[in-house]
Formats: sequence, C-alpha cells, structure tokens
Amino acid sequence: MHEKNAQTTNKIPIYIGLAISLGMLIGSQINDFDVERPLLINGYHKLKEVISYIENDYVDEVSQEKIVEELIEEMLAKLDPHSAYISTENRAITDSQLKGNFEGIGIEFNIFHDTIYVVTPLSGGPSEKLGIKPGDKIVKVNEENVAGIGLKTSDVVKRLRGVKGSTVAVYIYRAGHPELLNFTIERDVIPQFSVDASYMIDKTTGYIKVSRFSASTFTEFKVALDSLSKKGMNKLLLDLTGNPGGYMDRAVNMVDEFLDDGKMIVYTQGKRARFNNEHRATKQGSFKKGALIVLMDEGSASASEIVAGALQDHDRALIVGRRSFGKGLVQMPISLDDGSELRLTISRYYTPSGRCIQKPYQDNLADYNNEYFKRFSNGEMFVKDSIQLNDSLVYKTANGRVVYGGGGIVPDYFVAYDTSKNSSYLNHLFTSNTVAEYALNYSQDHENDLRTLGLDQFISEFELSQVQLDDLIHHATTNGVTFDRNDYENTKDQLKILVKAYIGRRIWNNEGFYPIFNEQNEIYVRAKKLFNQAAQLNASVNSHQN
Repeated sequence: MHEKNAQTTNKIPIYIGLAISLGMLIGSQINDFDVERPLLINGYHKLKEVISYIENDYVDEVSQEKIVEELIEEMLAKLDPHSAYISTENRAITDSQLKGNFEGIGIEFNIFHDTIYVVTPLSGGPSEKLGIKPGDKIVKVNEENVAGIGLKTSDVVKRLRGVKGSTVAVYIYRAGHPELLNFTIERDVIPQFSVDASYMIDKTTGYIKVSRFSASTFTEFKVALDSLSKKGMNKLLLDLTGNPGGYMDRAVNMVDEFLDDGKMIVYTQGKRARFNNEHRATKQGSFKKGALIVLMDEGSASASEIVAGALQDHDRALIVGRRSFGKGLVQMPISLDDGSELRLTISRYYTPSGRCIQKPYQDNLADYNNEYFKRFSNGEMFVKDSIQLNDSLVYKTANGRVVYGGGGIVPDYFVAYDTSKNSSYLNHLFTSNTVAEYALNYSQDHENDLRTLGLDQFISEFELSQVQLDDLIHHATTNGVTFDRNDYENTKDQLKILVKAYIGRRIWNNEGFYPIFNEQNEIYVRAKKLFNQAAQLNASVNSHQN
C-alpha cells in the first residue's frame, strides 16, 4: 500500500465512503459537544421533555429508540443530501460494500424519498451481467411493492441479499422506458475488487477500468499501471464511468501517479480550521508524462471527480464523456456509543483551480435526487449545449481554459448518450436471462474449442453466426420473449457484441469481457480517436512550464 505518498497539511486520518449512498468521508475525532452553550442545553432539555411525554402519556405503545433514530434521520435530511445516520444494524452492511465479499444480487443502492435507486451494479456480480444500470429505480421485489412504503436500508438488504443460487425477481423503472423491466436475478458471491479490467488496446495504448475507490483500489491500480507500462504503454485510457467514489486517499494516490511533484491535487475547507486540508503530488509516480484520457459519465462521483478535476485543472488529461454527478461535500464518520454512526458534512472539497463541483441542493432535495432523470428530459444527455452551467462560477485551468464549478465535472469532449443502442426487445433478452443463459450454455458446450482458440484470437476473430443468433432468438421465445424483427434488426450488431462479450467473460472473466464490451461503448470508442488532442494538451502544459 502507498497510503502516505501524498503531502498534506493539518494531517488527519482520511476515509471517503461511496459517493452517493455512503457519502464522502474524512475520518477524525471531533471534540465532545460543548454542553455549556445555553441554546444547546435548552434544545436538549426540550427534546428530552417531549420524548418523555411520548413515552409516558402517548395513547399507543411506541419504541423510544425508533423515535430517536427517525428524528436524527429527519434532522440530518434538513442539512444536506449526504449527512447521514447509520444504525448499528446497517453499519455492518454499508461497510461490507467496500470491504470483504458477500452473497446477493450485487448492487450499490440508496433510498431517496422512499424510492430505491441503483447507484451502480457491482462489477462481476449478477446484476451487472443482466444489464442493470446506475439510476434504475427498484419499485417491486418478488411482486411486493417496495416504493413509498418506508423501507430502511436493512429492509432492502433482507429482500435482495441471499444465499448463492437463490433467485429474486426485481422490477425496475428506467429513464426513457415507459414499461417496467422485470429481472429474475440469481444471487451469487459478489467479488470486491475495484479494477475491473486492464489491457493493451494496441502496442502503445493501455486501458484501465476502475469501478470504485475501495480499500484495495490503489494497490490494484498500481499493479495494472506497472504491468501495462512494461508492455510498452505510453498512452492511457482511464475509465471512471459509473464509478460512484470511495476512499479519498486512494483517489489522491492515483492522481499522484500522473502529476508532477508539488502540484495541488485537492483541498478541503470547513467551518473549523481542523477540517481544512490539502493534498499535493509527490515525486513518486510512474506516468507523469504519457498522454492521458479520463472517461466519465453521469454516474461518476466524489472520488472519481477528485481525480478528473485535478487532472483537468492541470491540463494533464483530456476528460471525455458526459457531465459527472456533482458531489463536493465531505463527511466525517463519528462512531456513537451504541455502535451506530453519524456521517456529518464538515467541509467541501475543491479542485486545484478552486472549483467546488457540488451541484445545488438547498432549494429542493427532491429535485437533487431526481436530477439524474432531468438530464434526459432537458436534453443534456444528448446535446452538450443543453448542459446548464453556472456562469458565475467560472475558473481557469493551468493553460487558461475555462471550466465551471457548481455542478460536476464538464468533459472537455462531450459524447452523447446513444439511444439507438436501446430497444425493448434487447432489454427483454437481458431481463429474461436469455443472454446470460445462452452465453453460459454456449461457453460450456464449446469451452475446449474456445480455450484452444485463445483470448486474443477470440477477441479479434470470433463472431456469432446467423445460425447462432437464430438459436438465441429461439431460446428467447421459450423464455417468453416475443420476437420483434424491427427492434432486432436495429440492434443486431450490438447484440452480437454483447453476447460475444458474455461468452468471453464465462471463459476468461473480465479479461475476456471488457475488450469486447467496449466496442459498443460510445465514450470508449470516441476517446480512442482523441489521443492527438490529449498529447497536444500535455505538450502545451510542458512547454508552458518550460
């Protein structure tokens, strides 16, 4: 582990949880509440008095513990979207999302206004394999309505987690699709690695996909980076699409691999001076000069935005994709006496140019939670000019390029969301498990032939024949999927790539998945063609320094 590479001021232990569901966390101990303050004393006694009356005189029996916990949750909800209370029961659940393996459907989720939102499907898990996406709303589980009924995190976990091999039906509302999508998910052991894939695209270009910033992320990333460098990499695509964040120090260490000694990576400012902190690059790092492109989208948040913001502000990397989530609030975990945890916003983080990329939340928390869906309705997902920027929050990169605060990281090169790759028929092939079942059966029936062919030749030469596609269509029909020729013809090329990718994963895991899957990833495909711009950006920085 290289967790002490970054230079800091006001050094405090650092920890950042998941961007949306767990928040960005900076760990340190705070002083006990100052009980001498009259307003605090009066408020405490008033609250104690009310709870006492409820306990003694209210007409029905109530749980004092439940009243207190709900009061804390409501109080924190009035502050900001990411301050949170984690009960003793739920603390182990949330911690497991960054540490250790567990059995379930493999999603990171959060509950906003009584609705379960998928933050991200976990890499290698059953939900990702079936095509569940960030932003999906889970509205039914096994025919039970789970929207608007007051479910807590533990309630959702009880419904979704389970032993390997068991199944659960999940009904999802997805933006742009009027009908509910029905997934039957077979639970499995969820691996907790965070570098999903690393491979050479060509003789000089490497690719690393990082799905989250967990405890082992920097170690995994460093191994991947060094391995690709030994293979001749001098250009890198760093894929942070859909990455909801995680530990802050892992993000800082990642940036340190790319920036020259002494350059600012990120700094924080709060009401108390002890929460003001800054991180700068060191002499360590093995990729300080090579051309660099960072891929981002609307699911990239917190620690991902720290990485992209630092590299963009220093003109070190070209940012390609769509506007990131926009989370710039920093939370501190505070352990309470009963084993529960308070995660309190104590500062904001800022990119080197001075940007706080936190999107607005003061006016309407419901709008904040639904902002992802509004990006579709206002056209932002399809046209860069539809991005709503705050013209009063203008900043400059090292070379004088204009960047904006107050709403995520806006990419240097915008890539529109490609709706042509979606169709009802294609969705049903996934929700009915047809693609997963066909890939499993084909890989089992042809495993020896596929392994003899080898991964490289499989990637470059294998293509589903029409006979195989007809078999897939027939299998779908037996699964209750009605054939739609128009939808099929419109998405046939994508279907062939996806089925091939899932066959590859069955034989070679992610190594056989991402090089194929990325062929239909519009951000990846576009970014590969932009290394001249990335190299020019890097060269201009070096010439400016000289």
